[in-house]
Amino acid sequence: MLKLYNSLSKKKEEFKPIKLDGVGMYACGPTVYDFAHIGNMRTYLMEDILFRTLSFNGYKTKYVQNITDVGHLVGDGDEGEDKIEKGARIAGKSAREIADFYTKAYEEDLLKLNIKKPEIIIKATDHIKEQIEMIQQLEKLGFAYKTSDGIYFDTGKLKDYGKLTGLKKENILEGARVEKNPEKINETDFALWKFSPKDKKRQMEWESPWGIGFPGWHIECSAMSIKYLGELFDIHAGGVDHLPIHHTNEIAQNEAVYGHKTVNYWIHGAFLLVNGGRMGKSLGNAYPIGELEKRGFDPLAFRYFTFYAHYRQPLNFTWQALEGAQKSYNNLINKVSEIYTDNFKDSVPDTKYLERFSKTINDDLNMPVAIVVLWELLKDKNMSDNIKLKTVSKFDEIFGLSLLEKAKINKEKIQEIPKEIISLSEERNVARKNKDWAKADEIRLKILDMGYLVKDEEIGTKIIKR
Repeated sequence: MLKLYNSLSKKKEEFKPIKLDGVGMYACGPTVYDFAHIGNMRTYLMEDILFRTLSFNGYKTKYVQNITDVGHLVGDGDEGEDKIEKGARIAGKSAREIADFYTKAYEEDLLKLNIKKPEIIIKATDHIKEQIEMIQQLEKLGFAYKTSDGIYFDTGKLKDYGKLTGLKKENILEGARVEKNPEKINETDFALWKFSPKDKKRQMEWESPWGIGFPGWHIECSAMSIKYLGELFDIHAGGVDHLPIHHTNEIAQNEAVYGHKTVNYWIHGAFLLVNGGRMGKSLGNAYPIGELEKRGFDPLAFRYFTFYAHYRQPLNFTWQALEGAQKSYNNLINKVSEIYTDNFKDSVPDTKYLERFSKTINDDLNMPVAIVVLWELLKDKNMSDNIKLKTVSKFDEIFGLSLLEKAKINKEKIQEIPKEIISLSEERNVARKNKDWAKADEIRLKILDMGYLVKDEEIGTKIIKR
């Protein structure tokens, strides 16, 4: 029985799909004005684990994710420059070029992290018509009004506005980035459509019943999720930063139009901290996956690192912590390599461990405990290697760590290197640990004379045949 924590009910609930033949899941994707950073990627990894867990439980899932390529203003509110247009201005490129470049970079990061690509990835700019139509519906129902700079949603018309946060309307603004606007009826009102500035032409703007402009950030997810998943779907996932404004406003728009809830389960992942503090581009610590690679880390070591904490708990990133995760991940691969054989494919997984693992992941995606189960399995001396490998293979449907693939490659590499060389390398590592640099260098030269090169990397010692 799969249980998920629902941000709407503030409790863990048994997952009951609307339809027996499939699940509808929507996730907020990136705003493509820059590289996605590791904080973003933690959220996308959580969504990937959720998607994999649904599949593990036999659910066929229609997974939809949006690409925000217009309408997301700096500061997340209704004022300031569009993030895409700002990125284009700084880079001296067109907004389309910027959006396309960072969309491609995002998709490459998904591959590096073994994140399964959603079945449907949709762009906001391809759905302007649907967004305009939804705003027109809100206008007809009396939920929209016009100001000098756009069309706004009247939050005062909804008695339960903000129910996702569990706060009263007057408390929602606390800590939220909402600008003062004297033309708003309520401070929590938000833009559905923004008019283009009169003194300059935007790169991305469209004709509408209200004049030339562009959609607000929140309307895109409402219009697109419902187009692809219907008026009521199962799951909407995203980062906890979306909860107070973006997702709160999505619910307001949806329920104003349809008169009922449109999502059964709201799933939110917690923040990734850096050195115990906030992550931000202005702080210079919003590292992209490419930065991890430059420092010698395997992106899958970061995937492994995110399993150290439950997705609803903040996780603190440091380079030392990632180094520890890399070493642990390497040890994991080595452990699987020791028993690897191609013959495991005809075996069946161990039912006892599979049951423990299933209960763990079905308990609101409890990955820290799932990792413990994996290590216990590998250390179990009362099980054949083939059954153990088959069970690991089954677990990796959730972990997505390429355990068997990497173990096979690792074993082939180990078999290519003579045991004498490996033994000398280990002896050298001991010397280095004892700071006996003269002996370490002597062993390095001896290995070199035997036709092999040892390289000391941040993630460990690498032996290369010359």
